Amino acid sequence: MAQDDFYKTLGVARDATPDEIKRAYRKLARKYHPDVNAGTEAAARFQAIGNAYDVLRDPEKRAAYDKFGPEWESLQHQQEQQQNRWSGGYGFAPEDMSRADAGIFEDFFDAFGQDTFGRRASTRPAAQHARIDINLEDVFKGARKTLELRMPDVDAQGRVEWRDQQIAVDIPKGIVAGQHLRLKGMGSQGADLILEVALKSHPTFRVDGRDISVTLPVTPWEAALGAKVAMPTPGGKVQITVPPNARSGQRLRLKGRGLPGPKPGDLYAELQIINPPVKTAEARAFYERMAKELNFDPRKDQGGSR
Repeated sequence: MAQDDFYKTLGVARDATPDEIKRAYRKLARKYHPDVNAGTEAAARFQAIGNAYDVLRDPEKRAAYDKFGPEWESLQHQQEQQQNRWSGGYGFAPEDMSRADAGIFEDFFDAFGQDTFGRRASTRPAAQHARIDINLEDVFKGARKTLELRMPDVDAQGRVEWRDQQIAVDIPKGIVAGQHLRLKGMGSQGADLILEVALKSHPTFRVDGRDISVTLPVTPWEAALGAKVAMPTPGGKVQITVPPNARSGQRLRLKGRGLPGPKPGDLYAELQIINPPVKTAEARAFYERMAKELNFDPRKDQGGSR
C-alpha cells in the first residue's frame, strides 16, 4: 500500500462523510482514467486514487487507517493476533475479497452513469462474517445465545467509530459445525451478518458429522460375561448391552442416537476394559488365583509365550 495520505490523495478532510469521499473519487476517476488521460503520471495518479478510495470507502479499513496511519494493514494484523476484536472468541471479516474489491469498480462505473454490467450500481453493503461457538447440548435442544460484538460505524458527521452491540441468536436444534446462520441487517451499517457455527470440544463426546463417539469403560467381568451398563449421551444416560466376550476397542452402535437432523446420526460406544487396581493382599491373591485357574495367554496367536 502506498505511503501517501489517502485523504490528501482524494482532496478531502479527515472528517469527510462517506458521500463526500465518494463524490471526490468519482470526480478524480473521471479526470485521470487512462481512457481520458493517457499520460504516465495520470496512470499512477489513477492507481493512487483507487487505493485511497478502497480504504476510505470501507468503515472498518478507514477506522484502522485513522488509528494506525499508512502502516495500518500490518499494525492491525499484529493487534488482531494479540487480541481478538470480538469478545467471546468471535471473528469478523468481509465475506470475501472478490465482493469487497467489486465495490470500488461499481462506484467507478457509477461515476460514468453505469455499473460493471451497464446497470446502476447497488449500494447494499457486502455481507460480513463472524463465528459463533456452541455447546454440543445446544445442538440437541436448540438454544438462544447472546453475541457481544464490536463493529465499526459512521456517525452523522461521517466519523468512523467503534460501537459495542449485543445480538440475540436462536440456535436451531440439529445444526452442525460448518453450517451458517444469516442475520439480515445485523452487521456493520446494515449489512447482513453471517455466522459460521463452530462446535466446542466436549470432555466426554467426540463428534464426526452427525455421529458421536464416547469411550465406555467396562470391568473385565462385564466384558467377559456380558452386561447391561449405563452410558452417557448428550440427551441423558441410557442402558446399553455389552455382549459376552467383548474386547477392548470394540464399538457398539446406537442407531439414530447421534446429532438430530433430517437423518439423525448414530452414537458409538467404544469399549475400554479397566482392570481393578491391586491395592490389597486379597486382591493380589484373587488375581493370582485367576491367572492359575484360567490359564489364558492373550499373545499365543502372535507366537508369544508366558
